[in-house]
Amino acid sequence: MINAKLLQRMLDASNDGIVVAEQEGEDNILIYVNPAFERLTGYTSNEILYQDCRFLQNGERDETALALIRQAIDSGQPCRQRLRNFRKDGTAFWNELSITPVYNEADKLTYFIGIQKDVTEQVEAQQEVDELKRQLEQAQSRIRALENDQRP
Repeated sequence: MINAKLLQRMLDASNDGIVVAEQEGEDNILIYVNPAFERLTGYTSNEILYQDCRFLQNGERDETALALIRQAIDSGQPCRQRLRNFRKDGTAFWNELSITPVYNEADKLTYFIGIQKDVTEQVEAQQEVDELKRQLEQAQSRIRALENDQRP
């Protein structure tokens, strides 16, 4: 079995943001954030511990993704969603959030582990591909229209 000190070093060494949240009423408050989460978001642990992670949304909400996350949390199921979040300095980033429930010895859901991965480059590249496809389809449609206009 891994001892607590080694486990702490492993979490702290991760390149991805890792948080542990504890259920407290309707909220899931952060009780642990690793250094990668601090680097990703620009917030220090002292600024954000004992808060719900919603502050990362900065008022901008992807209702579909949030509804799926809420449904998974309410049913004690794992989930993975992409959300647009905001760093402390206000810059946006795309966050692939994986949430996994953790049960105590009495099989009671008490914690969630959240892993955040910055997928901004991938999302922006996909958005560019989608825009280029849209432009190509428009150009092809114009070409077909011109060809039809030139037929006798």
